[in-house]
Amino acid sequence: MATCDVCGKQTNMPYHCRHCGGTFCADHRLPENHDCPGLDDWGDPGGVFDSGFDTSVDTSSTTQSDGIAGRLGINTGPGSFFGYFRGNMTYAFLGLMWLTFILQAIVLTIGDNQLHRTLFVLTPQHPEYVWTWVTSIFAHGDFGHIAVNSIVIFFFGRLVEDYVGSRDFSALFIASGAIAGLGQVALQIYEGFGAIPSAGGVVGASGAGLAIMGVLTILNPNLRVYLYFLIPIPIWVLTAGFAVVSALGVFGPSLTGSNVANLAHLLGLVIGLAYGQRVKNRVRAPQQLQFGGGGPGGPGGPGGPGRRRGPF
Repeated sequence: MATCDVCGKQTNMPYHCRHCGGTFCADHRLPENHDCPGLDDWGDPGGVFDSGFDTSVDTSSTTQSDGIAGRLGINTGPGSFFGYFRGNMTYAFLGLMWLTFILQAIVLTIGDNQLHRTLFVLTPQHPEYVWTWVTSIFAHGDFGHIAVNSIVIFFFGRLVEDYVGSRDFSALFIASGAIAGLGQVALQIYEGFGAIPSAGGVVGASGAGLAIMGVLTILNPNLRVYLYFLIPIPIWVLTAGFAVVSALGVFGPSLTGSNVANLAHLLGLVIGLAYGQRVKNRVRAPQQLQFGGGGPGGPGGPGGPGRRRGPF
């Protein structure tokens, strides 16, 4: 018995993809059905893998999502609305971040700061508001905050999503963001903020963004990035710098001011490094940043406009 890397189903006849090295069930054996990074190597300028020769294969089962979505009759195949999100969760999360930012502005414009904290802020006064474990990831403090996080997620998120798949990427993003925020709030409670009304609180996707960076640092520590879009450095240097600054903010003199959630940053980074260590032997590591791209039904996947590549 083997476990499919996409759906987790146990199968007696596993298929091992010769392009990415993954293990898949019959429904996900084809490269286009498991967002295989090997699709980039076919030399197809449209980024679409479809030979069109084997008409005996019934692809109807792969146009409907397996698992819960399939049982509910939800079409997640190529060309469907939900199919777009397979391979494009990076962009979906970015869209949710900006939509949440707009909603925050509307609530604050009407002057209801308490409603804003109740809906969007993970606070030391009410950590039991479980919805804020998630909404606080997508909420941000100001334009600069969301802009920086968007840049990190846009450039690095697609690589990690291509590597581990949309399902695991989504779980990593939400789990790392929530754990990072809860860790920061736990520190605030320890520091006494829980007893002060409207004090403290956490918002932002920084924990999730640093988890993404941590994964890439393990997969390819020499991946070249451009600091401030000008200075080429390997990603491990950038990650190490974030680690030092965050650790100083938690255990020593802060270099970033009092309003930065340094513990959340540090926890997100540790989660990413640990997860990267766990999956680094699953398939080949990403060797370059990709602009655009996506999964079935979206940019870069079957039915999409293709993939573009380029350095950061």
